[in-house]
Amino acid sequence: MKTIYILEDETGIRDALQLLLSFENYDVRSFSTVEAFKNRDLSVNPDIFILDVMLPDGSGTEVCNELKKEPATSHIPVMIISAHAKADHIIKSCHADNFIAKPFDIDDVLVKIKDLTH
Repeated sequence: MKTIYILEDETGIRDALQLLLSFENYDVRSFSTVEAFKNRDLSVNPDIFILDVMLPDGSGTEVCNELKKEPATSHIPVMIISAHAKADHIIKSCHADNFIAKPFDIDDVLVKIKDLTH
């Protein structure tokens, strides 16, 4: 079973992603703040990170950059989700592996996750 970590502050989006991805047989762990994400169990790494850009206590692009610089997580794909940002700007600003614009189609999200975690 593949593991997905989601960093998303909007409860409805976070819960919907967690539920839908669980139905697809993913082990999903979600975080609503950068602080909670940074306090996660670092002995376990997911198969993919899904990060929102605008968070109450930081930025998903900053978290993405930290993950890509850290040897333990630099190889793990990062997908950015945002209602406001543009894909090319986000991918350049944090070297994300993929981008999803909100509102998103869950089937599109699933295809992109499968492509990144094959």
